[in-house]
Amino acid sequence: MRILIMGLPGSGKTTLAKALVERLEAEWFNADEVRTIYDDWDFSTEGRIRQARRLRFLADNRTHKHVVVDFIAALKEQRQIFKADFTIWMDTITEGRYDDTNKAFDPPLTEYNLRLISVNKYNVNDVAQLILDCE
Repeated sequence: MRILIMGLPGSGKTTLAKALVERLEAEWFNADEVRTIYDDWDFSTEGRIRQARRLRFLADNRTHKHVVVDFIAALKEQRQIFKADFTIWMDTITEGRYDDTNKAFDPPLTEYNLRLISVNKYNVNDVAQLILDCE
């Protein structure tokens, strides 16, 4: 099961991913770590699309039942390419630390399973159970 945690930089994606990975015994791909491995820091539209394809490939070739991927997924096309089985939108901030990402960010309207509007108002165990209930 591909689990996408998306949102602006600083919204809490990585923090939630770390906690979910432990509870779900999942494999985890963090977008920044993947960019470091591939030495690809291109944030143009083409670079963002390439990163979505790369993350999809990695998720599809996982060794665990669950894989958690946290990345901004600013573009609707990125989310369509990744094709998550469960999407969590970290809608906890209105503006991230990168102006180009803020401008590029196309918030999901309905293509998510869970929208978190505060990092202090969710229980990780409840989030993990929601994911498991969707299997």
